[in-house]
Amino acid sequence: MPQPKSRKIAVLGYRSVGKSSLTIQFVEGQFVDSYDPTIENTFTKTITVNGQEYNLQLVDTAGQDEYSIFPQSYTIDVDGYILLYSVTSYKSFEVVRVIHEKLLDMVGNVQVPLILVGNKKDLHMERVISFEEGKVLAESWNAAFLESSAKENQTAVEVFRRMILELEKMEAGQQAQGRTSCSLM
Repeated sequence: MPQPKSRKIAVLGYRSVGKSSLTIQFVEGQFVDSYDPTIENTFTKTITVNGQEYNLQLVDTAGQDEYSIFPQSYTIDVDGYILLYSVTSYKSFEVVRVIHEKLLDMVGNVQVPLILVGNKKDLHMERVISFEEGKVLAESWNAAFLESSAKENQTAVEVFRRMILELEKMEAGQQAQGRTSCSLM
């Protein structure tokens, strides 16, 4: 088996959209129902995707809003981003757009490895953002899109698995572009 690859992933979004719940569900396999605002936590977990082992460092960030200054630390050595909103909150959907803009401004790349995730899909009666609205936004960013529920371990695992696949896809594309038939004499 090949050497494990290390990847650092930041989970960004408005407050109380489920960033910590989704991360803890993935790392520990349990749902945390209580809300305790996060300053910033880092979790580690090893996952195997397509036969390759990955040592993940997950940065569970403090909730952002449209006025937050985007912390530069969220761009240092981060390989990919999970942008999370709640399907029960218009505000979180608006804020995730602002976070995306700030992220692009800070990183300086037009194409950043990220996925957009609509969380709390289990709250059917409270839903205000449709699956289609999330999908359209993700497509406008050329990003992958998923809906999840931090209550369900399977969707939490799928979010992080998909992030790895997006990172690998982008990495493979960059390597392919880097190959030229130029030789130095």
